[in-house]
Order: sequence, then structure tokens, then C-alpha cells
Amino acid sequence: MAIYSFKNNQFEKIGTTTFGGEGLLERQHIQAALKRQIDIVSPDCLVISEEFSEWSGSLRRIDLLAIDKQANLVVIELKRNETGDYMELQALRYAAMVSTLTFSRAIEIYQKYLVSIENELNARNSLLDFLNWEEPQEENFALDVHIILVSSNFSKELTTSVMWLNERNVSIRCVRIIPYKYENQVFIDVQQIIPLPEVESYQIKIRQQSEERREARESQRDFTRYIFMGTQYNKRKLVLAVIHQWIKDNKPNALSELSAAFPQGNITVKIFTSLIEAKEIFQRTNIPRHFLAENEIVSLPDGSQHAISNQWGVGNMEEFIKQARSIGLEVTEIIKVNN
Repeated sequence: MAIYSFKNNQFEKIGTTTFGGEGLLERQHIQAALKRQIDIVSPDCLVISEEFSEWSGSLRRIDLLAIDKQANLVVIELKRNETGDYMELQALRYAAMVSTLTFSRAIEIYQKYLVSIENELNARNSLLDFLNWEEPQEENFALDVHIILVSSNFSKELTTSVMWLNERNVSIRCVRIIPYKYENQVFIDVQQIIPLPEVESYQIKIRQQSEERREARESQRDFTRYIFMGTQYNKRKLVLAVIHQWIKDNKPNALSELSAAFPQGNITVKIFTSLIEAKEIFQRTNIPRHFLAENEIVSLPDGSQHAISNQWGVGNMEEFIKQARSIGLEVTEIIKVNN
């Protein structure tokens, strides 16, 4: 399909060009741009690795490895040429290789990627927030692997293979990116050509079996949300908000006052830990068991600094909420599914 500019009540055709002709390289330019704006070809995805190749006996690399909101892995392969050159076969091999990836391993891979791009985010917290999980759910991670092929065009042999695989419940999408040039400026036309967007929902229904398996597992988990001071929170964020609100209202001078307001009692987690100890735990285990962001740390007038535990779940939230209510902090439970 042609693209036109419109000037003086006339259509003027914009000519196509090639990535090679414009000096745009596959990895240095196209891949580098897509990893920062992956939603262009795959909305609601998070890139967790680039040039991934951490399996023994193989030098092959996945261009971009991502996860989607349903915790599926997404293998993204790029080609800048006109045919795709067997990229579906490469991607199938990659999908098989990463299909056994665990959530804990994904954290390690993502943390390494964040370091490589000089991003200071914590991989574990970032993944949990992206998936809207309160805690890791290994049994719900990577139940499926999706494949996205990105190229300026695809051969008939490739598209035939992809359509056949889709009919057999292998999730593959082909996204065509065509460069155009107009007045020394390059434009990119991005179109999903397989499956066609208007029939994709139907094809998703064909894969209902794996979705039902995921839903059955999720139905056994607790997805309670809470309203506090007009804002909705999950378990971990609720604890943080409640404690900081109490501090704001009561202005304690020492940890003893905080501990009196939020005693351990039947709560099976140490609520407050010195900031030094909390950071040592993180450095030793690479697992953030406390809220460590600058605006989350509790700094008291006596000069002490403390971190609040983020280890909250079904087993200890009820007691915490009872205590919060007993000191006048109202918390309302909502959206409770199969406790």
C-alpha cells in the first residue's frame, strides 16, 4: 500500500527506500531503537535482554527477549532485508531454548540487561510491578512463548510457514516495517500482517486451553486490593502507605514509638530493620526484602534510618490491618478473589 503526502489539494506519492540504502544497520540502529520503544511492534511488553545467548553449546543469539503482561516470554527477531531469510526457524529454536526459563532466572537476566544499559532499576521489583504481582509466581511464569518477527518484508515461504504454525497454536506474529523517504526524511510504516489484527482475537481463542490452565491456577491465589486514604494499593504498597501516613500524623522521635504503634505481635515478619542491615541483606542475597527507595526509607529525628519489610502476603496482612485499624487508620478491602 502506497503512502502519499497531501499538498495543494493533490496526492503526492512518497517513494520507498531500503534500510541499507539509508545506512541504517540492523543491530546498531533498528534494534537499538526498538528496545527502547518495543510497544511499536509489541504493546504491553517489557524487554529483559538484548542479544541473549546463555545456553551451552550454541552461539545463537535472540535479538530481543521480552515478557508480556501475562508473564509469557516473547522472542523478537529482526531482519532488515526483503525476505526474512528463515527467521521463523531461528525463532522457533530460540523459543524452545527459553521455554524452561524460570522467574528467578529471568530476574538475573533482566538485572544484567539493566546494568548493561546503565539503568539503576531493581530487576525483581520492576518485574513484579510490570506483572502486577505481589510476590513471585513461578508456577504462572512462562506458560507460553510468543514469537514476533520484524522485517521490511517476508517471503511467501515464510508467511506460509507462519500461518500453518499459527493454526497449530504456535503464537507467531509478523510485523512489517517499510522505510519511506520524503524530502530527506525517513519514515517507517509499521504494520502487523500476520495474523491480521481483525482476526487475531479469533486465533487467540483457539489457544484457549493454555489460558484456562493459567486462569485455574490464578483463581487459587489471593488478589485482594485495599483502599487507604482514597488510593488503591496491593498488600506491599499498603503497608508502606499506612506506616508513612502514621509517621506523618504522629512525628515519632525514635524507633520505640514506631514499634509501639506497629508491634510485632502475631505478625510473622520483622516490620522494621535498620537501613544498614537491610542493604546488607540485599547485597548478600540480591533479593530486596525491604523498601529501599529514597522516599521509602524511614528517617527519624534521632538520626536513625530504618527500612520497612516488603514481605507481605495472606499469612500476615490480616494482623497488620487489624493493628492499623486499632490506631485509627481505616483500611477497606476490595476485589477479593478466592482467598
